[in-house]
Amino acid sequence: MSIYNFISLLGGLALFLYGMQMMSDGLEAAAGNKMKQILEKLTVNRVVGVVVGAVITAIIQSSSATTVMVVGFVNSGMMTLTQAVWIIMGANIGTTITGQLIALNVSEVAPLIAFIGVAAIVFIKNAKVHNYGLILAGLGTLFIGMDMMGNAMVPLQSSETFISLMTRFSNPVLGIMAGMIFTAIIQSSSASVGILQTLANGGLIGLPSAVYVLFGQNIGTCITAVLASIGTGRNAKRTTIIHLTFNIIGTILFTTICMLTPLTSWIEAFTPGKPAAQIANMHTLFNIVTTLLLLPFGTLLVRFAQKVLPDKGDSVEDYQHLVYITPKRSGRSSRSTVGTSAIALEEIRKEVLRMLDMVKENIQYGFSNLKGTDEVPKNKMDDTEEYIDFLNKEISTYISEIAVLESNERDSQKISAYFKICGDLERIGDHAMNLENYASVLKKSGSNLSSDALSEVKEMEQICQNSLQLLSDGFSNFNETLFSQISAAEQKIDDMTDTFKQNQIDRIKRGTCKSNANILYSEILTDFERIGDHILNVGESLMQIYLIN
Repeated sequence: MSIYNFISLLGGLALFLYGMQMMSDGLEAAAGNKMKQILEKLTVNRVVGVVVGAVITAIIQSSSATTVMVVGFVNSGMMTLTQAVWIIMGANIGTTITGQLIALNVSEVAPLIAFIGVAAIVFIKNAKVHNYGLILAGLGTLFIGMDMMGNAMVPLQSSETFISLMTRFSNPVLGIMAGMIFTAIIQSSSASVGILQTLANGGLIGLPSAVYVLFGQNIGTCITAVLASIGTGRNAKRTTIIHLTFNIIGTILFTTICMLTPLTSWIEAFTPGKPAAQIANMHTLFNIVTTLLLLPFGTLLVRFAQKVLPDKGDSVEDYQHLVYITPKRSGRSSRSTVGTSAIALEEIRKEVLRMLDMVKENIQYGFSNLKGTDEVPKNKMDDTEEYIDFLNKEISTYISEIAVLESNERDSQKISAYFKICGDLERIGDHAMNLENYASVLKKSGSNLSSDALSEVKEMEQICQNSLQLLSDGFSNFNETLFSQISAAEQKIDDMTDTFKQNQIDRIKRGTCKSNANILYSEILTDFERIGDHILNVGESLMQIYLIN
């Protein structure tokens, strides 16, 4: 092989991979933000789940992309582990469509397909048409790349060294290892199967050897999901265990069958003289049969994954960390996968809701200490406040990273709204600490709030907790009625502040309010009013998210 052929081979591979990425990007832009609703409705039973996984993967031509999407959905709580099993099984079937298309030899019309796609992007001023054009352009580029690789490999037909290497793959172990390692490196089973078909078309490898490489490729494709699960929750990691287990079982089964029966001969006889079609048919047979065999045992696969990676138990978490957001994903965010926006939004929503729960806790503690009942140690409030600050910083950083890469305007607006919510919640947490500080000053000075003032503090606590609970409800099911309640609560806080200030003036005139306590009570009312302002700000941001939906 000359240097020119080698460069052409690399160029063809580059076009193939880039074409696949273009298709994935086009689908993400066209339907990524709707993926959550689709999956919630269509994964109600195992058969439908398999069909959904197969269809999605057939469209984007990448089981790796589908599995990475599923890992993200499971990690964010949008999908259960059992639902993920069916999608993964379907993804293994859907990924075979690429091999079947290559076997049809549509590379002859690939330039036309690419031209139609590019023309749609360049000449039609419509965002939706651009997305579909990107899908077509990617499909055409993919097959142009395959054709380039095939032409570049022609000289290898006369290379005794290369042919000798290919014949060694008749050893099942070597063949499986070769397919697994190569696919793990390029992180695309569709690409590696396409290259295997190109080698077969050139007469460089026969089906008896190619089948073992093919089986190894099915295992190697799991590496992408494994990498995607780094830093995620345990259920997300279990998803990759299920994916890996599925393909290992299929590989063991089909390797045994090919060694003990004339299965490869039957496949060759079905499409004689068409090596690419033979590989495509074996790939399809492998995934359909494995899926049919394991479909009744999906729940057992879940239990197996749970045993391999058991829960950590009920130990108290004593360190600051993100539960739903996976910061490492932002490092790969430039290479988007289907559902990335939906996953990111759900992760942010749940993480911000955690932050709100901590804010509610500290507000309760602050008022309890002011009342002098059920006093909470200051260090406990300090720890919670530090956690709130940590979450604000980490969530805001994550939002900043993905906002730069977000191409969907609607999702971009939602992300910005969550960014504002984080800031307002952090400020409410600060006001909770102010209440604790006032309680500490009163205790050290030996001063007390009057009975009337304490009664008012109890009213402040009640409306603050009720308002914060309205926000919590809004994260799950926001509507205009709920926003009206939040607005009314904020107005009531303003009215109460005015009333309590006047009451304070009356107590001062009567001489029933000590000067030290008087100053602190004025500060308490200021914090109370500002808590109401920030609660309304959060409600407005939630309303913005609701209206975008």
